[in-house]
Amino acid sequence: MTPRAANLDPLFNWLSSRSAGVLLHPTSLPGGQGIGTFDGAALRFLEFLQAAGMTWWQVCPLGPTGYGDSPYQCFSAFAGNPYLIDLQGLVAGGLLGADEIAPLASLGADSVDFGALFRLKWPLLRRAFSRHKLAGSPALGAEGFAEFRAAQASWLEPYAWFRALKDHFGGRAWWEWPQGARSFSSLAPALRKQLNDEADAHQFYQYLFFAQWRRIRAEAARRGIGIIGDIPIFVAADSADAWVRPGLFELAQDGRPVAVAGVPPDYFSEDGQLWGNPLYRWEVHSADGYAWWKERLRASFDMYDVVRIDHFRGFDTYWRIPLPALNARAGEWRQGPGLGFFRAVSSAFPDARIIAEDLGLLTPSVEALLRDTGLPGMAVLQFAFGGNATNAYLPHNLRPNGVVYPGTHDNDTTLGWYATAGAATRDHARRYLRVGGDEIGWDFIRAAYAAVSWIAVIPAQDLLSLGSEARLNTPGKPEGNWRWRLSAGHLEQLAQGGMAAYLAELASRYGRAPSGGPVRAGKAQPKH
Repeated sequence: MTPRAANLDPLFNWLSSRSAGVLLHPTSLPGGQGIGTFDGAALRFLEFLQAAGMTWWQVCPLGPTGYGDSPYQCFSAFAGNPYLIDLQGLVAGGLLGADEIAPLASLGADSVDFGALFRLKWPLLRRAFSRHKLAGSPALGAEGFAEFRAAQASWLEPYAWFRALKDHFGGRAWWEWPQGARSFSSLAPALRKQLNDEADAHQFYQYLFFAQWRRIRAEAARRGIGIIGDIPIFVAADSADAWVRPGLFELAQDGRPVAVAGVPPDYFSEDGQLWGNPLYRWEVHSADGYAWWKERLRASFDMYDVVRIDHFRGFDTYWRIPLPALNARAGEWRQGPGLGFFRAVSSAFPDARIIAEDLGLLTPSVEALLRDTGLPGMAVLQFAFGGNATNAYLPHNLRPNGVVYPGTHDNDTTLGWYATAGAATRDHARRYLRVGGDEIGWDFIRAAYAAVSWIAVIPAQDLLSLGSEARLNTPGKPEGNWRWRLSAGHLEQLAQGGMAAYLAELASRYGRAPSGGPVRAGKAQPKH
């Protein structure tokens, strides 16, 4: 595959300067609350990024997770994950006592125990809500709780009711709820009366999340750091989105998906990947000018400086797997919304800053869609070696309008990859990079910095030269993912010593040093 030709008139053309950043999901930050939160560790990480000459902090989706704990299977495309709320901040605000949150410190510092976190954190959040209510709901940020509820009402109220009902019905999927709870628009009055306080509590948790996240955003901006967010193309079947607007998705009358998303068998999986997400009724979205998607993107641009959309190729064609299905073998390619979708997005958000996740085997039509949109795509250096000189991920084949990574959250660390790669692949990497392979993680980091891609993003694990024990996610593995965390020592290793200075030197050497601020023009605003 040869490098793509430049498009003379793309829909988007936002990326034009070289920069660098780090990929680290906030749940992986260190701390004594059983999971990374929006606390002092996040601020210390921002200080490191600034000292290292970085411009970007890339995160995985920040939505509320359910079964499997994956941020790519969230209960809402709009809400935030309450697990990320810093309870020390609530202690400082008088809503919790230090002794009440102390048990969280026993959960361990090296990985996230989601089961224990579920048992311990939710009662603490509920207690904080009760005390906030008794105190007359004082403001905990730039806006009060009532103001937040009013501003976010379009998604917040239905999401809160979805969570309250889900708790009430023992965590069952919404299509298994009684008839009086199957629809938000016709929710039984008795349930509304019974669960009103619980729905208010879930709105309060979102108030806490966004108040703390906005403080992190402000601190990042003050240091010249932009946030690259991430949204999956599809939503979860068991989500507030599907419950509130079932007509937007391929769902049966009872709410169950009739077909789901995935990818067909390939080199990596003989059965393909059965994701389980409901598919969009794209004709319905097109009919109202993609109103739901515009609302989703507006919320995403409010949360992040840049939005990465996962599985970009699904906008061209997507793999439709009829149910029931044991794997992704039996499916067919269906046509996605194509360029018309992105024209609608460009019209509504002319300054939108989007990254297209275009990894994998791409067809000419997907490449044409990427070219016509003008969106930067992605390249992973771990995919570059073991073949010949035409491999699209080799540095000499990369395009400037793109983002290069040694690996992503779905890959092993570079040290882990190298340890398990075949002898020919390792030899190719050494010969191409002209290195001995003794510090392959840093060899890949330097290769990413030197590449022509406008943005280089380095996983935090590679900065620390960690092996497979630090892998965050293994696609297709149902359990044990999303648990890895930095230790306090790891964060100090990043923040202290010569690492930040060396990275700043690399940024200067390869033209990635900040030039007065992040490569962004602020939040993308809708066109009026």
